[in-house]
Amino acid sequence: MNPALWTVTALLAAAYLLGGAFKVLVPKARIAAVGASARWVEDFGAGAVKAIGAVEVLAAAGLVLPGLVGVAPVLVPLAALGLVLLMAGAAAVRVRRGEYPLAAVDVLYLLLAAFVAWGRLGPAPFPA
Repeated sequence: MNPALWTVTALLAAAYLLGGAFKVLVPKARIAAVGASARWVEDFGAGAVKAIGAVEVLAAAGLVLPGLVGVAPVLVPLAALGLVLLMAGAAAVRVRRGEYPLAAVDVLYLLLAAFVAWGRLGPAPFPA
């Protein structure tokens, strides 16, 4: 169980670190120009897009760092739960916009984050 949790955690952390950094560093107009999957930014102000990106970067750090250094490892499932909430909001935005296939991808990320939260709170917590 522990290797599966670390694998999913690393993949999620990489995805959120890259995606969040992109949102923080790239102007909103350039994000929207990436393609149909990024047009959700049109529904938000530039500051909100940057804030979402910052939350994603912090969540990526929260998924990995506490478990690696052994300091406050309870932050790992809490970061994962935060991502569950973030992705629930993302899926809701996609459904409101009629982007159902993209909402399914958001739900997949939600389920992966829920798996990490469940695993670290239940069957495979970090050693005390």
